[in-house]
Amino acid sequence: MVQGKEKVSLGQRWNNAQPTKTMVVWLCVAAAVLTMIVGFAWGGWMTGGSARETAEEMAEDAVVTRLTPICVAQFNQDPEKDRKLKEFEETKAYQRDDYVKEQGWATMPGEEKPDSKVADACTKLLMQINQ
Repeated sequence: MVQGKEKVSLGQRWNNAQPTKTMVVWLCVAAAVLTMIVGFAWGGWMTGGSARETAEEMAEDAVVTRLTPICVAQFNQDPEKDRKLKEFEETKAYQRDDYVKEQGWATMPGEEKPDSKVADACTKLLMQINQ
């Protein structure tokens, strides 16, 4: 005669489970990998190299932000600023930062060459001021 088997519930199967050491190790490895994937993808984690790059970009942007008003002040001190402002406005948009460099407004005191990022930011600021 065949004896009828009882249907075992999930809770009973959970209680009767006896994981092996190998299974526990692989579950730990899987949990660690999943944690890293979630952390780097959505948790905002980053490597030391990308954190350094981000910090350098932020520092450079901060310097440009602080130097841009100096560029505008040098423009305002130019004795021929009215004439040069007309030339600046008549210059094509993509050439305006070159015009700012040529006039020396983007060359900071103590420097020999103009800074192109400062010239670009100065161009934008001059356009806002003169509108």
